[in-house]
Amino acid sequence: MKVVSNSSVLISLSAIGQLDLLHKEFPEGVLIPRAVWQEVVATGQGRSGARQVASASWIQIVEISDSNLAAMLRADLDAGEAEALVLAREQQAATVLLDEKDARKVARKLGLSVLGTVGILIWAKRAGQIADLRSQLGVLQQEGKFRLSKALYLEALKTVGEQE
Repeated sequence: MKVVSNSSVLISLSAIGQLDLLHKEFPEGVLIPRAVWQEVVATGQGRSGARQVASASWIQIVEISDSNLAAMLRADLDAGEAEALVLAREQQAATVLLDEKDARKVARKLGLSVLGTVGILIWAKRAGQIADLRSQLGVLQQEGKFRLSKALYLEALKTVGEQE
């Protein structure tokens, strides 16, 4: 199963020491466009995700072909988001990993299946890869500076049976 990631999921999971969850969920690896590599590794040097992504052999950089579509999408999205959506379409990826609301909306309009950082953590809890979701969400918000609405937080906990 092919999966394409944007920067945010890579950075957020790296910030909480859980980047390897992506490899466990997607053992065939994760594809990223050049713009995502640039954002996470080159521009993000010294920040969460840079070293982890650069050293992950299961993350593969793939160049996009449709630069016109990417340019059009950049009117509303950043370069990484735009290229991730284009790459997901070109690779006929089963899933695109995105957190940003606007990018998720565009992905759905393009007919792409979307999964975000919280969705990966829900999978990890259900698969026994993490002990509890509540603590991971707390670390994600504190260490990863991840903005999470109270409604999504509560819904995620409810989904895995950790209601407050």
